[in-house]
Amino acid sequence: MPSALTESTDPYCLRPGEAAELLHGHPWRRFVALGDSVVEGMCEPTPGYPDVQWVDRVAAELTAACPELAYRNLGRRGLRAHQVRATQLAPALAFAPDLALVVCGGNDAFHPAYDAEAVDAELTAMITALRAAGADVITVGMFDVSHSPAVPEHLRPGLGERMRRLSAHTASLAERLHTLHVHLTDHPMTADPSLYSTDGRHGSARSDAIATAQTLRTLSHPPPRQTPVDHEVIAATRREGQ
Repeated sequence: MPSALTESTDPYCLRPGEAAELLHGHPWRRFVALGDSVVEGMCEPTPGYPDVQWVDRVAAELTAACPELAYRNLGRRGLRAHQVRATQLAPALAFAPDLALVVCGGNDAFHPAYDAEAVDAELTAMITALRAAGADVITVGMFDVSHSPAVPEHLRPGLGERMRRLSAHTASLAERLHTLHVHLTDHPMTADPSLYSTDGRHGSARSDAIATAQTLRTLSHPPPRQTPVDHEVIAATRREGQ
């Protein structure tokens, strides 16, 4: 059932002027996003909410606060975690980012044979390489899509368990690897049907608006700056991908 709210009245979205306050003086100049369809942008339009997908909107808000920001979105739908690393890590490092977002594993978790440790290893490899190259890294525990009305009832328990396991593992990695972590899985609205698209796999424009608010609030507390970009790490990763 569609939400009767709009972004301006939604208590979980940004308040007028909040994005500018949160990002004022932010330190980033080069933002890259790696991942699957969540990063590429597959949100379903929702009346009253901007038809701008989550990562592009985060980039737009970062750019509003810093017009010289360079942004590249490498996300591609349908990829599993190992495919994201194999096809996107080298170009991401070549971009020399100081901020990187990494979101994947959802396509792995959609399958009953989901291997949490294998996904952890892929995420760890990407996060470690990006941080070694001088980038702050954003990780995300996504909304639990098993609550989507389009997911058949008999599939919900298993899918929900796997999505929550992915989220918990990602949160543990975030703590260990010192990422900026956006936790949406236990958001008060995660079970609201208005957050999900009719395809049973993706979110709505409302979910992207809420995710944007949570992401910017997380970015408002950046970690201490890291060392400059390590071009030897970039070169080594390029060679590995060849």
